[in-house]
Amino acid sequence: MPVRRITAAFVLFLSAGAVLAQDGIRTERVRFPAGASGTAITGEIVGRQSVSYVLGASAGQTMTVSLRPSNLSTYFNVYAPGKGPGDEAIANSGLTGPPSVPELNRFSATLPASGDYTISVYMMRSAARRNERSDYTLDIAITGITAAAPRQGDALVPGTNFHATGEIPCARYEGQPMASCRFGVIRRGNGEATVRVFWPDGDVRNIYFENGKATSSDSDAGITSEKRSDLNMVFIGTNERFEIPDAVIYGD
Repeated sequence: MPVRRITAAFVLFLSAGAVLAQDGIRTERVRFPAGASGTAITGEIVGRQSVSYVLGASAGQTMTVSLRPSNLSTYFNVYAPGKGPGDEAIANSGLTGPPSVPELNRFSATLPASGDYTISVYMMRSAARRNERSDYTLDIAITGITAAAPRQGDALVPGTNFHATGEIPCARYEGQPMASCRFGVIRRGNGEATVRVFWPDGDVRNIYFENGKATSSDSDAGITSEKRSDLNMVFIGTNERFEIPDAVIYGD
C-alpha cells in the first residue's frame, strides 16, 4: 500500500462488527532499540483481551504498521494523540483487507500531528465471544524527519529541515567522558521540539521535548532529565547522557 497523507477523507469509523471489546485492555509503551527506526512486537490475546501500544511520533514522520496474526479475526486500530479504544480511529486494519492477505493488513501514512499515537490489537466480537486465542507479530516503524513548518520568526537552516544545528556534549556508554555530537532541532513553539543527535558512528538519537522538558525518545530505555540553570541534563537508560541548552529548544 503506498504511503499517503492522512486527510479527512481517510478517517475511518469502526464498523459494528469490528467494535473493540473493552474487557481486559492492557497498555504498553513502545520504544525502539538504539539506532533503530522500528521494532517487531510479539504478543497474544484471548477472547475480549486487547493490547494498546503507545508510542510518540512527530508531525511529518511516516508511521507504518503491519499485523501478522495466527487468528484471522485479529485486527488493529490506529488512534491519533489524545484518543484510544472507544474513540474514532484514523485507521482500522479490518477495513483494509483480510489478514489472510498480509500485505493488506497494514497501515502507512504521514502523520499530521505530534504526540502519542495508540495502536490497539484486538479480536472481532464473534471470535472474542468464543474466547478464541491469537498469537501475533506487530511490526511498527516511524521514519523521516518531521516536516513541520517553522514557527514564526524561526527560519530553517538552509538545505535542512532543522531550525538550528550545532554541537552538544554527549556520551553514549557508561563511564565514557563527555564528547561532542552534532545535532539538529525542529521547534514547534512553547517548548515543544525534536532534537536529533548524530552519534560519530552515524547512528542517531531523537529526543522529544514538551513544555521545555525532555519527555521521551526513540530508545527502548527510559528517559530522565534535570534542569541546571538553563541547561537540560538528559539521561537515557544508564548509558546515554546529553547536555542540551534551553536555547536549542526555544531559540535565541
